[in-house]
Amino acid sequence: MPRAIRIHAPGGPEAMQWEEVAVGDPGPGEARVRHTAVGVNYIDTYHRSGLYKVPLPSGLGSEGAGVVEAVGSGVDWVKAGDRVAYCGGPLGSYSEARVMPADRLVKLPDGISDRVAATLMLKGLTTQYLFRQIYRLKAGDTIVFHAAAGGVGLIACQWARALGVTMIGTVGSDEKAALAKANGCTHTIVYTKENFVERVKALTGGKGVPVVYDGIGKDTFPASLDCLSPRGLFVSYGNASGPVPPFDILLLSQKGSLMVTRPTLFTFAKDRESIAAMSGELFDLVKAGKIVSEPRQTVPLKDAAEAHRALESRRTTGATILVP
Repeated sequence: MPRAIRIHAPGGPEAMQWEEVAVGDPGPGEARVRHTAVGVNYIDTYHRSGLYKVPLPSGLGSEGAGVVEAVGSGVDWVKAGDRVAYCGGPLGSYSEARVMPADRLVKLPDGISDRVAATLMLKGLTTQYLFRQIYRLKAGDTIVFHAAAGGVGLIACQWARALGVTMIGTVGSDEKAALAKANGCTHTIVYTKENFVERVKALTGGKGVPVVYDGIGKDTFPASLDCLSPRGLFVSYGNASGPVPPFDILLLSQKGSLMVTRPTLFTFAKDRESIAAMSGELFDLVKAGKIVSEPRQTVPLKDAAEAHRALESRRTTGATILVP
């Protein structure tokens, strides 16, 4: 019988259990997928800890790659034997096999391995909506991107370079700064050594930037607002250090008629058509060699708790995958 990581109560990494699970045949609109690689993302720690509430007991994980074993009625866009990848849908990618809604699946083109795909779907599609939909970047723009050496960050570095965007990335160490620069980040700020607001102002001649992308949360707020030019946009898309605390909305007017948004990938990748369009743009950049996304940490699926410990202690760079 296949095995999966499951939780029965919220908690730390120790709450994750390696259990046998029943995986039946797919029903209408469903597919059964045998995983070959599973993506690890910060949102997984929110589901595990209870920051984001989920019905319990529950599986974990929302990103994976593998092979379709069977499809239910009404599914004609994938078939048994297809290599596929996905993000979103019901939790449960931390598993050897699962049945899931087939409309989340995209077929993998030749030249993109399962391991690479498991690093791309959630992080790459997040970068797509951040850069191409929330605020459509163009050549010559300057941006601030926190956690530039993280899983989303390294893809963002490369995508910014491909667009001709000047990216100012914050990182936690000299080693992470070197990694971000190697991936296309124009300027790096080691926030443990420098005041990132002062450095951003120096790099922009005091003007600030039109958009700040922040997946850190509490530790970088409200200082991120001070990096913005008047009428700038603060994009809060994650809470790696904890959620942004409540604040007086008048702060936005005082700092220059600023705008704030708290988007989620799953609002943008809401249906099969959206996922296909977003992943198509991403895959084109990968096939053109403009984005390279290999896993930097590989952990056995049964040891997923160790992957969470490393992620939450900020010991990782780039993407981590689990291998069944």
